[in-house]
Amino acid sequence: MELILVYLILGAVVGVVAGLLGVGGGLIIVPVLIMLFQSQGISAEIIVHLAIGTSLATITITSLSSIRAHHQHGAVLWPVFLKLVPGIIIGAWLGAYIAQQLESDILRIVFGVFEFYVAVQMSLNIKPKPHRSLPKATGMFVSGNVIGSVSSIVGIGGGSLTVPFLVWCNIGMRQAVATSAACGFPIAVAGSIGFIIAGWNETNLPSNTSGFVYWPAFLGIVLTSVLFAPLGAKWAHQLPTAKLKIIFALLLFVLAAKMFLG
Repeated sequence: MELILVYLILGAVVGVVAGLLGVGGGLIIVPVLIMLFQSQGISAEIIVHLAIGTSLATITITSLSSIRAHHQHGAVLWPVFLKLVPGIIIGAWLGAYIAQQLESDILRIVFGVFEFYVAVQMSLNIKPKPHRSLPKATGMFVSGNVIGSVSSIVGIGGGSLTVPFLVWCNIGMRQAVATSAACGFPIAVAGSIGFIIAGWNETNLPSNTSGFVYWPAFLGIVLTSVLFAPLGAKWAHQLPTAKLKIIFALLLFVLAAKMFLG
């Protein structure tokens, strides 16, 4: 019962942060789930895989409200989305396969490195300068493939990769963020299915799992994150988000350090 309460609190925090700062919850969900799974005595060999798979599964639900809000404002560039999706889906499946081949400790370090990168990007407010137009079909497929595979490996919706790529290709920030939010859904669906398949024959999984997705954590996080995201969006218009981003970046630095130290 205590763990269910913790999952609900985690979902509320993730929902508020997502609505407030526009960042996906995977960067918080994965390290916190790793710590919670350790306290449950889940096998160290599959803890990181289980945390990432569960994170991706939650994003399949939480991304929908974000997509709806951006679509209502007419900000999602659906033709761009459709060009990226084939590469994203294949990349997300590939990412799940790659993650399955990695030992838990190596996967944990990979996540820590990526989280450190996002923390630096956010704390220094690094934004790419527009350099070119969108690539042709092959270039979009390859770009989607990279975005999907990396996002799947670390259990995120891909915003920290998709937004810089689109801005670099001369897409406005508002449209880049909205289109990135839409791309998060196929990343999460394909990635979570990949992690379910990858972990299907694992023998040391806890009960209430499908492959590398742990359903009690999924339900607790989804229930409250969906409820609290609108509150975060409301606060975004009332609080100093620039300062809050610095605070969030510091939190990511701490979580990254935790991943490095095990």
